Amino acid sequence: MVRRRFQACVYGYVVVPEHVHLSVNEPEQAPLSSLIQSLKQTVARRFGFDGAHFWQRRYYDFNVWSGRKLIEKLRYIHRNPLRRGLVDKPEDWRWSSFRHCLYREEGIVEIESGWAIKRRKKWQHPHP
Repeated sequence: MVRRRFQACVYGYVVVPEHVHLSVNEPEQAPLSSLIQSLKQTVARRFGFDGAHFWQRRYYDFNVWSGRKLIEKLRYIHRNPLRRGLVDKPEDWRWSSFRHCLYREEGIVEIESGWAIKRRKKWQHPHP
C-alpha cells in the first residue's frame, strides 16, 4: 500500500528486534520523510500500536549515488543480525533481503533487483 502510493522501490532491508534498516529510492512525488511517516503509521496500525510508542521519532538517511555504495550498504544491513548475535550466518535471519540477494529467493518484502524485475515483466506480459 505505502509502496504503491509513493512508487517506492525497496532494494534491501533487515528487521531486528530494536530497529529496521531499509534501502529505498527517494519518491518523486513526495519527500522521503513522507514515505517513512506513512510506513511507520501503517505498520503501527496493523499491529495495534500507537505510532509514538512503537517507533522512534527520527530516522537516519544516507544517499547512495553508485552501485558500489549500494552493495556496501546492503552488506552492512544484511550483516546486522550477525553483529547483534542473533544468528551465525546472514542467510539464517528470516527478516532480511539477504536470501533474495544471494539465492534469488522471494522473501516477506518484495525487492527491486534485476532478476525480480525481469520475472515481473514476464508475468505482466506473458509470451503467447
